[in-house]
Formats: sequence, C-alpha cells, structure tokens
Amino acid sequence: MFGLFKSKKKASPLNICFSTDVHSHILPGIDDGSENIEESIALIRRLQAFGIKRIIATPHITEEVFPNNLETIETAYQKLRKALDEEQIDIEILYSAEYRLDSNFLEHLNRNELIPFPQNYLLIENSFLQPYWKLDDMIFQLNLSGYKPILAHPERYTYYHSDLSVFDRLQNLGCKFQVNILSLAGCYGKETRKVAMHLLDKGYISFLATDVHHMRHISAIEAFLKSSDFEKISAKLNILNDSI
Repeated sequence: MFGLFKSKKKASPLNICFSTDVHSHILPGIDDGSENIEESIALIRRLQAFGIKRIIATPHITEEVFPNNLETIETAYQKLRKALDEEQIDIEILYSAEYRLDSNFLEHLNRNELIPFPQNYLLIENSFLQPYWKLDDMIFQLNLSGYKPILAHPERYTYYHSDLSVFDRLQNLGCKFQVNILSLAGCYGKETRKVAMHLLDKGYISFLATDVHHMRHISAIEAFLKSSDFEKISAKLNILNDSI
C-alpha cells in the first residue's frame, strides 16, 4: 500500500510544502489520535522535522463516540502545552475541532459553541457511511452565519467516487476542501488517491493536511515526502494553509 511511489536518491531535508498543519489529532487522550502526552510530543517532533511550525489540533467531535466540547479540548491542550514548554519545544499549537455533521453538531451551532479556526474557517466532516442528508443547506447556513466551511478529506467518502460532479456543486456553494496528504500518497487505496488527484487537477484543494493520528501515519508521510511523486504533486498545489 505504501509502495505506490518511487524513492528519490536524496531524502533530506524533508519539506511538506506547508508550515501550518490544519488537521491533526495530536491532543492526548480525547479521541482516536494520540493516546498520551508522550505520543503527542513524539508526533509533534516528527512534524517539526517535516517543516511544520504551526499546528491546529482538530480532535473529533461526534455524537456518542467522541462527545468533546470546549472544556475537554481546552484541558487536553493545556496538558500538552505544559509538556511542550517543559521540553522546550518551540512550536505554535492552536485548537479547533473536526465536527461530524450530526444532531450534536446542530446543538453546538445553535448554542454558538463552535470552535473555529482563525478567520472563522470551520472543519466539518461527513460520516464515512453516508453524506449528511442536508449538506448543501448546512454549507449555506454556515456561510450565512459567518463561518467558512471546510470539508475534511472529501476524497475519502467512497459514496462520492461514482459521481465526481458533487465536488463541483459543493465548490460552487462556497465549501472549501481539505485533502489528506496520505490520500495523495495512496495510503487509503487507489480509488481514494484517484479522487484526490482529480481534486488536485481541478484546483479544488484549498488545504492540504496530515490528519495524523499515530506514528504509522508519520512513517507513511515521510516515505511520500522522499518520493519523486511528491515533487510532481507539490508543484501543482496552491493551498491556503499558511494564510490562516
């Protein structure tokens, strides 16, 4: 799965082509990402080696499975910030969330409890089983409310693979797309990579991110950054990561 690209002779220095990672699961112990402080620090050190200087932590907020809120996220952030300071690791960490579009999200929206990125960008995601039933209306409502919706890893929703025109429609509605670098590396399979490349060719990738959860993701990203395929792809990117 990780052998879809050819290695270059020169492997360093690694450069992931953006300095702000807008989608990561580095906050310890609150979702399916980093399990503890030690793992969080190890992930961050490796991200720094890729040229990352700023990370927006985006823990899942999903109904029942990961019912996070400002309090749980802030608590995890403060623990991580304290550990980073003690280790004298100089990196800027912000936090937001990856919001699953469900009834829990509607409650957060109605109570004005959302945690957006700088400039009011908001990372949202569909279920992997089916799209949110009123996605178009939700994108319109979020824009009307002053948010700038970003759909997380649209290339990974397999129900979109049979009709790629959905991305034209969502783009026209004002939705930005955040693609995972792991998708371009082929780590989620050939079909997902094909859709990610379609979004790249259309100029629809506004944000590229690691969506890192664990060290296996880091190893896959590192292998991709050493490949000639990454050079070709990075030359086509025109992303907004470092503007927020």
